Amino acid sequence: MKILVLGAGVVGTAAAYYLARDGHEVTVVERHEAAARGTSYSNAGLVSPGDATAWASPAALKTFLRALYDKDLGIKVRLRPDPYFLLWSLRFLAQCTAARCRANTDVKLRLALYSRDCINALTEETAIGYDERRKGILYFFRSKESLAHGAETYRYLAERGLPIEIVDPDRLVELEPGLAGARHRIAGGVYSPLDQTGDSRRFVEQLSAYCSARLGVRFMFGTDVQGLDIDGEVVRAVRTSAGPVAGDAVVIAMGPESGLLGRRYRIDLPVYPVKGYTVTMPIEDETHAPTMGGADEDQLMAYSRLGGRIRLAATAEFAGFDRSHRPEDFAKLLRTGRELFPGAFDERKAEFWAGLRPMMPNSVPVIGRARYKNLYLDTGHGHVGWTMAAGSGKLLADLVAQRRPEIDPKGLTYEFQ
Repeated sequence: MKILVLGAGVVGTAAAYYLARDGHEVTVVERHEAAARGTSYSNAGLVSPGDATAWASPAALKTFLRALYDKDLGIKVRLRPDPYFLLWSLRFLAQCTAARCRANTDVKLRLALYSRDCINALTEETAIGYDERRKGILYFFRSKESLAHGAETYRYLAERGLPIEIVDPDRLVELEPGLAGARHRIAGGVYSPLDQTGDSRRFVEQLSAYCSARLGVRFMFGTDVQGLDIDGEVVRAVRTSAGPVAGDAVVIAMGPESGLLGRRYRIDLPVYPVKGYTVTMPIEDETHAPTMGGADEDQLMAYSRLGGRIRLAATAEFAGFDRSHRPEDFAKLLRTGRELFPGAFDERKAEFWAGLRPMMPNSVPVIGRARYKNLYLDTGHGHVGWTMAAGSGKLLADLVAQRRPEIDPKGLTYEFQ
């Protein structure tokens, strides 16, 4: 088949890879001038099944309400006349029960574990590199109270297949010598040895080049998607700034913009943009730098070691499609980085970035056919798109081919009507 994939981020490019590997003629339409210039450009760098817990939970309900007035919180809500955000918020709050949190977490963990295996198999097959490290990830806490609560959350994941180790500060520093200077700040943590890290931008750049050179995938960069030409129950073509592009099937993998396109064609796709901030800096002192990825759970900050660089990431801000940022937006992020890794990096060489995550109310992406016979979705991955991209792409290719997927797709396929 001729398949059009809309979006050349990590999700769309992974989907293009698996579809082309199946023998389809794949064209990727991307509004930026190169791959991975949107959401995938700079994230925390964590490929993290350990971060599979759904955002929507009873605890998140309280945090969400606090975010309306607490400006120092890692979650920020910028109130604005946005009826779609109001609708999304109501759907999010409906997911904030213990039962829904468990159900959504189970689905996320299933896909995340599968996707980790997929990305490693893909790497072996293509021989691409992306500053990956398969050393695990540390999730640590600054107080005994938060450690006790966090350990309970991770034990739930462990019961469903994620290996973990509860660690005290001594064991934590043994695993990550880079945290020795912050040992007095840390009560303990959770080590997830299956988790890993890597640069999603490098991954997408190299995978898109591989797809183009080895699998015949065509990339239309600098091309805006303007709409769909629909005839009855079939999408005949995608209208673009370069003219109409016909295909036998279309995949929407446009990240935060997926919901905007879907709603124009009566597809109930409640994807809302959630802004995150990152700082990337060269490492100046190896003795104080991290050797693996981690997350300061109390400060809601994640970090990765990407080759000779360190990446810090934080904040979930509900501000619509605003991608702007100011120096003060990174103050807490840098302060936390200095606390954890004093002297490891030079802030004067920092690259600052802000981008949008495509978030569903239930924290679960949607994959598979939607409404029209040849229209497919692969979107809504939220803050774990890097973690789930490869598994989502392979699952999508199975569904397009009408093969039995390697994992149970229940909870991931399109159900919103």
